[in-house]
Amino acid sequence: MPLVPTSEVLADAVAHSRGAGSFNIIAFEHIEGIISGAAAARTPVILQISHNTVRYHGGLAPLGSAALRAAEQAPVPVAVHLDHAESEELVAEAVELGFGSAMFDASTMDYAENVARTRTVVERCHAAGVLVEAELGEVGGKDGAHAPWVRTDPGEAKAFVAETGVDALAVAVGSSHAMTSRDAVLDEELIARLRDAVPVPLVLHGSSGVSDEGIAGAVAAGMRKINIATQLNKVLTKTVRDSLDADGDLVDPRKYLGPARAAVAAEITRLLGVLG
Repeated sequence: MPLVPTSEVLADAVAHSRGAGSFNIIAFEHIEGIISGAAAARTPVILQISHNTVRYHGGLAPLGSAALRAAEQAPVPVAVHLDHAESEELVAEAVELGFGSAMFDASTMDYAENVARTRTVVERCHAAGVLVEAELGEVGGKDGAHAPWVRTDPGEAKAFVAETGVDALAVAVGSSHAMTSRDAVLDEELIARLRDAVPVPLVLHGSSGVSDEGIAGAVAAGMRKINIATQLNKVLTKTVRDSLDADGDLVDPRKYLGPARAAVAAEITRLLGVLG
């Protein structure tokens, strides 16, 4: 099964009224676990690399190239996406590597600058056949548009999509990044209003802080791309910790990363079931 464009995965989700699972990767075990879990679910999946992970690795190419090569050999359709890019240069690098999509995040800027910079990125990416996701919401706290009290206005969202030409829009509806508890409450009525106002797929960030029931409700209300990162890291870390606690002499990383990779795969299969 070849690497597929992100647009294909999103179109499949829209056609079947389900959520496309988009999962953040930090290590190669994430890549293998996500693809294995998607294969078990027989469901397309998106691998995404955040700007923060690029900083951690000192560059996009090593992990990005690994994700692209793994996607090419996957038994299910897999797309590769750049998440929360804060610079036009990083987006350009992702396009050059062969990513199918990029999120350009100018949400901390005022509306006019967000529109102007996003529109420029869209023009360049569309010339290369690459989908662009953007983010809109009132700035509040370190999470920006995804602080729990922030909400995206449907009228402003409609205007933003028209002015920028973006292909997907991350909106603020009650979730927050990096939550380790799963008690965020989403505004499903607002999701439905945004769905009716915006002609492109809606994206939910901070989904790890939302319960299974909340995620399913968001999908039913109109969310079509569901970003999940912290939940996978919780599963991976717990499995590594349990392995090391069980054997104080363990030094071979394969002996604890292997079970962690399998745990990530099982969680991916389960979460894709939640997404429909």
